[in-house]
This record gives sequence, C-alpha cells and structure tokens, in this order.
Amino acid sequence: MQIISPKIYDVAIVGSGAGGGMTAHVLTQAGADVVMLEAGQLWDANEDGDMFAWSYDSPRRGASSREKPFGEFDGCIGGWDIDGEPYTRAAGTEWDWFRARMLGGRTNHWGRISLRFGPDDFRGRSLDGLGDDWPITYDDLAPYYDRLDDLVGIFGNRDGFHNEPDGNFLPPPKPRVHELLVMQGAKKIGIPVLANRLSILTRAHNGRPACHYCSQCGRGCSTNSNFSSPSVFINPAQLTGNLEVIPHAMVREVTTDTEGKATGVSYVNTQDLQEYQVRARVVVLAASACSTARIMLNSKSPRHPNGLGNSSDVIGRYLMDTTGASIVGFFPQLMNRPAYNEDGVGGAHVYIPWFGYNERRDFARGYHFEVWGGRGQPSYGFGGGIHNLNGLFSETNTTARERGGGGYGLALKEDYRQFFGAIGGFSIRGEMVARRENHCDIDPTVVDKYGIPVLRFNVRWSDQEYNQVQHGQLKARELIEAMGGEVLSRMPTREEGYGINKPGRIIHEVGTVRMGDDPRTSALNSHCQSHDVPNVFVADAAPFVSQAHKNTTWTLMALAWRTADHIVELRNQGQV
Repeated sequence: MQIISPKIYDVAIVGSGAGGGMTAHVLTQAGADVVMLEAGQLWDANEDGDMFAWSYDSPRRGASSREKPFGEFDGCIGGWDIDGEPYTRAAGTEWDWFRARMLGGRTNHWGRISLRFGPDDFRGRSLDGLGDDWPITYDDLAPYYDRLDDLVGIFGNRDGFHNEPDGNFLPPPKPRVHELLVMQGAKKIGIPVLANRLSILTRAHNGRPACHYCSQCGRGCSTNSNFSSPSVFINPAQLTGNLEVIPHAMVREVTTDTEGKATGVSYVNTQDLQEYQVRARVVVLAASACSTARIMLNSKSPRHPNGLGNSSDVIGRYLMDTTGASIVGFFPQLMNRPAYNEDGVGGAHVYIPWFGYNERRDFARGYHFEVWGGRGQPSYGFGGGIHNLNGLFSETNTTARERGGGGYGLALKEDYRQFFGAIGGFSIRGEMVARRENHCDIDPTVVDKYGIPVLRFNVRWSDQEYNQVQHGQLKARELIEAMGGEVLSRMPTREEGYGINKPGRIIHEVGTVRMGDDPRTSALNSHCQSHDVPNVFVADAAPFVSQAHKNTTWTLMALAWRTADHIVELRNQGQV
C-alpha cells in the first residue's frame, strides 16, 4: 500500500548533492515550496565528522571498510559495494559504481578540484569529429561559473592558459617543497604547471572562515571552509523556510498522470520499508547520473513505455567516466628532511593542465596530471609502502637492508623518518569519448532489497582511452626523471591497459540523459528540461554530452544553476 502525501509541493528534488543542493538553493530563494528526497541519512560535519580523530583512536587505525572505502574517518558514507543495493555487469564490463548515502551525497567526499570546462570542451565533434557538440557553448555557462565562484569561493591564479578558463579566484596557497620540485622538472621538458583551483577558502568568504589547515579535508569540515552541499546550499535553503528534507527516501519512480505529465515521485523509506508518494508540480532529478537514469528507466507508464522521457531511446546511453592511472616516483633529494608542519589546504596546490594541443598523437582528447606527495598528515596506509622500498636505495639509505627491505624496531622507524616525504607522483585524469554503446539499462531479473529493479552496466574503454593513458604514463615517467627522481611504477603493457583504472573508479560518471536540440537524439533540451515531459528537469551530470578531462562538479553546479533559473522563469510565466 502506498502512502500518498496530501500536500502538493511546487518542486520535488531527488538528491541532495551538488546538483540537488544548488537547485534547492536557487528555487527556495525564489520563493518555491520545495521538498528534497535523499536516499541516505542526515549528516552534519559539526556533529558527525571525525576531523580530529587520531588513527590510534580506532582498533583498525582508520583502515577502510565496505561502508567507508576511503578510510574509517572519511566523511562519505557509501562506496562501490552497498549492502542490499546490488548492480550487475554485462559480459566484458568492469564498471564499478560509487554511491553516497547521506545528506550532501558525494560533495562530502570529493577532492574539491573545481576546474571549468573550456570553450573547446563544448565542441569536441567540431574539432576532431568524435562524439557530439553540446547544444550550449562556454559563453552560455560562463556567467554561472562566475556566480558560482562568487557564492562558493575558489582559489587559483588567472593564468590565461588555453582551454583552462580563469575565474573569480581567491589567492592560492604557495606550492609545497615537492610541488616546487615538480615545477622545476616540468620547466625542463616544457610542461606547464598552474596553481590548482579548489573550492576551499583561503580567505573568509560569505560568512565562512578561511581554511586553517587543521585536518584532512575528506573527513568533513566543521568550519565549512571547504565546499559541501549542506554547508553552502542546503542549510541556507532551509533557513528560508521553503525546504523540507526527507532522508532515507529511496526513489523508485517518477509518477505521472494519464497525459504523461509528472505528478511527483514514489519512494521506499529505507527504515520502515513502506512505500510513499510525494506530489509536486515540477520534478527535478539530481540523484547522480546513473541513479537518475535508473529512476527514469523504471518510470514506465502507458504514455512512457520505454521509460520516462525516453522516446529517443538515449537514456542510460553515452555513459562516461574519467580515465585514470597513477605513476609513483622516489626523489632522493627529498630524503632526510627535518620534521615540520607542511601546512596547506587538503589536496595539491598545483596541477598540470593538458599540454598536447599542437602535437601529433594517436588519441583525440586530453588529460591533466594531479600531483601528490609531501609530508601531509599521515593517514592509514600512508608512505607508499616505505617498508617495501627501504632496501632498494643503499646509496641514500644508511640503514638499508642487506637482504632487501622490511625490518622492525628502531631501524625501521629511522627508515620512515628518512623516506617520509620522498615519495610522490602523478595521477592521470583524462577524457573518455562518448559512445552510444556504453550504457546502463535495467536488469530484467535483479531487484534491490527495496524491490526496485537495478542497473546493469555495459561499458568498455576504447583505443582512444588506452592510447591516451599510455601517453600519460610515458610523459609522467619523463617528468619524474627530469625532477631527478626514480620511477617506482613498472610500465604496464597494452594487455594490461597501460594501467588504466576500471571505468567508474574515478567517480566522474556523466552522460546518461544527454541534452540536445533534437528530441530524436537527446532526452533533454538545452535547459536540461525533458523533451517529452516538460515539468521534469535533470540537475546532475546526466545531461553532459561529453566528459572533459576536468573534474565534473564545477560544471555540474553551474549547469544546475542555469537549469534552476529556467525553472523560476517558467514558473513566473505559469508554464510549469
């Protein structure tokens, strides 16, 4: 039996992460009566975070678990494997799907790298003939990027670098010692290094204090100095009195009337396992790209036999993730450093943008390097396995083992002191080309513990991605050597995919409900409004037509703001 709420809201938003939070912020400020449905629990960094917990506070010393794959004290509840919430894979697919189950979603987890897509990123097909162009340009989104910078706060430099648009930046923190070494090595081989662009405050901004380098940012920030959806979007939206948040609400489908128009959403309460329905004049899906596709595909009716808004048969298709691989180096000049507080915001202070625009290559789309290393606050498993390395460098290590690495007691402690901060490296983050055959659909035989049919993934890398990662592997090795270091990572073979991560592992999935001008080949118009169901909008990464090598969140939020403004405009005109 379904329990139907008697109230009719102006807008129902599914999801509380970057897109859902942004949409709620804009709509409540405009006076709309909004209900937000979150599949997970309520969570607040001030009350529920572990900013200052020491590893020895835990019998597992902060190690990862099924519920916390990034460590026991990580601020995100969820992971790639959630009890009772399976998904399946077609033969040949290795896709891993990360989900968050808490207020704010994955904004409690991400590294806050906040890169804008550039002009080239919206017109890939025009440049190289692959994929499709977006129905909007950078100029359409630029005002929303600017407003986002001003609202949330982001640091960086105005570098004027090709296809890496500048923003309204706060001052960036200074590079750390290992990052200065990266800059020196990169200069030798002609690779640019830019100040990173992170949504972490380096000055007080809009009532939030500057970061004071007190902890690991992934644990949740009780001062709200780094961005998360609850601290910047949802809490202010609730203060308007126009937002109701319903936690533990696993949405099954969008409900529709006899004309095919959305009337609200149906959900299962994950605590009492009862089914409920909320009614609303407008439905905004912001559950994450794959979850939104799942909801729409499960929302079948006589008017929508192929799933809600899916007359084009594109929902679930063109699924993309960012490519990824890591290369590790050892830098003897960074050994034996004195112990000191290597202050800085969580994450790297510099990054390496795509630099290969004018070179001949066997892949179309670019990548960037994320830099890591240094003497940051140790977490579980830190140090790159120093006990496995200390026997490899007898010339630099005064306590090198005659029979290889390892050791124990005082000698091993001395090794850790010597090696700590001398190991670092680079992570490739590259663009995957959109292809129709990469998709998720509904598994015809499997349901989750709430009785909702689950997703089945069918995704593979192509030579475009493999060749791109090979290029990044070779360039990172060249850079480590230019820095005076020694590469510790074995060069993977083609049969090993050049070390590419499984799709889904970088957690940048986009593109399952693509936008476009033609209803025959897209599900949404240029304002992320359903072609088939005018009172349904999508405000997560599902509308993306391509996935630039840039991290998705900043573009997702700018696009959601633009969509929310359009909803306000249509409401004022009485059209929704």
